[in-house]
Amino acid sequence: MFRWSDLENPIVALSPMADMTDSAFCRLTKHIGAPVVFREMISAEGLIHGSEKSFRMGAFHAEERPLIQQLFGADPKSMADAVKMIDDAYHPDGFDVNMGCPVYKITSNFNGAALMKDAALATKIIRAMKSATPSPVSVKLRLGWSRPDEVLEFIKVVESAGADLVTIHGRTKEQGYSGVADWEMIGRAKARASIPVLANGDIHTPEAAVKALAVSGCDGVLIARGALGNPWIFTQMHAALRGAPWTVPTLAERIAVVREHARLHVTQYEEHHDLTTFRKHLTWYFKGIPGAKAHRDRLVKVTTLEELDVILDELRSS
Repeated sequence: MFRWSDLENPIVALSPMADMTDSAFCRLTKHIGAPVVFREMISAEGLIHGSEKSFRMGAFHAEERPLIQQLFGADPKSMADAVKMIDDAYHPDGFDVNMGCPVYKITSNFNGAALMKDAALATKIIRAMKSATPSPVSVKLRLGWSRPDEVLEFIKVVESAGADLVTIHGRTKEQGYSGVADWEMIGRAKARASIPVLANGDIHTPEAAVKALAVSGCDGVLIARGALGNPWIFTQMHAALRGAPWTVPTLAERIAVVREHARLHVTQYEEHHDLTTFRKHLTWYFKGIPGAKAHRDRLVKVTTLEELDVILDELRSS
């Protein structure tokens, strides 16, 4: 049975990101060095109402372990039933409750960050999920809905409800992704908790991870956009946190990883028969890379592995 204490501290984990942290990307990051991955959120209501797409999203490969499956929903029974469905079918190492997503289509149904406005409901959801699985249940929060100090009381709510770990994104729901993540406020919340706390937000480089941990005193960091197009960030951060040197991948190494990721993606989505849904990753992989601009128009229109291989060969030799 997985426990958060099994991991080396500080914890460096891949954050759940909708439409990004699917099985293919999680497999890739594990190959390169991510200690633990959170899979993209699945709708509890979608699961219990028979959505085949939602159910398939829970599938994963053994090499992705330890893997935490994030769920979102606002009904305790639905969340517990969804946990049982995923646990029975796939047996992930843990579950995470999304109480931090600021997107309107999520919060308008009282999912995501909206749950921070109802401590009683949040407590019922955590307790229901805990009763449905022997695996750890974690929670992803924001600093609050409108005030950044709301988390100071809410973190005690989720801990009392039985959460095994908490991640805090250093912005409020109203901030969305604007402004700067407040690692100091995350640290104030961490000081009120006895369970592990991960810091999240604006941690895009190894140096930022070191600073975020120094400021917040957290038990680790959860890496979101910093990992997109940059799965090497996990080994880089581990080196930086040990005070060891770290390296940037060469163009040849980058291209080799893009090829691997594309093949994993095609394997996962074989019913699509093309790379249309992979293009978003190519944008991240080659952002700011010298020589990539000349190939950008073709990269964002690529449909087959063969087309991609031709472009990558040209990019490598240019």
